[in-house]
Amino acid sequence: MSQVADRETAAPDGAGGAFDGLRLRGLTKSFAAFTAVDDLDLDVPTGSFFALLGPSGCGKTTTLRMVAGLETPTSGTITLGGEDITRARPYRRPVNTVFQNYALFPHLDIFENVAFGLRRRKQSDVKAKVEEMLELVELTSQAEKKPAMLSGGQQQRVALARALINQPQVLLLDEPLGALDLKLRRSMQLEIKRIQTEVGLTFIHVTHDQEEAMTMADTVAVMNAGVIEQMGAPDELYENPRTTFVANFLGQSNLIDGQIRNRSADLVTVDMHGIEISVPTDRVHAEGDRGWIGIRPEKVLIGEEGEALDAPGNTVPGGVITDVSFFGVSTQYLVRMPWGQELTVFEQNTGRRRIFRRGDRVELSWRPEYAFLLDHSQDAAAGATEGDGE
Repeated sequence: MSQVADRETAAPDGAGGAFDGLRLRGLTKSFAAFTAVDDLDLDVPTGSFFALLGPSGCGKTTTLRMVAGLETPTSGTITLGGEDITRARPYRRPVNTVFQNYALFPHLDIFENVAFGLRRRKQSDVKAKVEEMLELVELTSQAEKKPAMLSGGQQQRVALARALINQPQVLLLDEPLGALDLKLRRSMQLEIKRIQTEVGLTFIHVTHDQEEAMTMADTVAVMNAGVIEQMGAPDELYENPRTTFVANFLGQSNLIDGQIRNRSADLVTVDMHGIEISVPTDRVHAEGDRGWIGIRPEKVLIGEEGEALDAPGNTVPGGVITDVSFFGVSTQYLVRMPWGQELTVFEQNTGRRRIFRRGDRVELSWRPEYAFLLDHSQDAAAGATEGDGE
């Protein structure tokens, strides 16, 4: 995707307007022949929880490191609160970074780990400030313990407290939950969001974890190959993706080849292998006469042949179950359609219907307002097999 779409979403306040948040303009970082971040424009409003989401190598961590002063931009500017910090030394910037490995001092107790920055700057009233911060992260009772005596989640909260006590304008979070197990990671997602809401500071969170970004952030920017593919509220990106990369990387999508037959003010009609499908115009992001019809697996209803399904307008007969995966709360089906493509369907296990078996003949259906249409020039597999990590 071109950077044009990024510019449309990244700078709502206008490049010349007064803006007291973090602003990136034309930010580029090249390493020899490789461009990690490519002409990036981005506005992060003060007090927001912002996530940079993308696969390994997409440029999200490089962007964060340039904001922190740990990497020097090849070109472009970084301003914070109206002040140009592009070339400022890291310690001169009003930002702090929380890393995945916590970087705590093992020989100091929790109180002194949190107090370190204040003591270094010879601040007054250290005891009261540290106690207030330990209360915020709910670690008051652990103040005299060494980091090795705490769990991973507790150590992460110490790292947060140590960064927040310095009262930065922006807190940078670089894959902060990557070292935690799944259950603890989910509880920490809510904990960090609670802390951000209480302190009201700008948090910028880098992650490759889609659930993490959507759970925690007010705004998510999906990065790919050094540019922002799409930016917006988590539900907006999920429900109405503009590119195949976003559709596939943020959850799962069925993308089906279609021929556009008619465009009206409200609806676009598409021929999907002989079946007429309708898509709302505001969910159409295709230029030519072909497109990828997108539908999320949980939005697809599945039923017996001839069964009346509650999704008038887009009924697709002739499916055969080729695979069944039981997940407890839900069941995932792969359904081979008459044109040979396998579609994925998620169904909640409410107990109201039987679980289908491999070989069963079924019909699929979905409401037009849940579908979206993407440009056929894009790779239908983009973003679907991206590896984790950074």
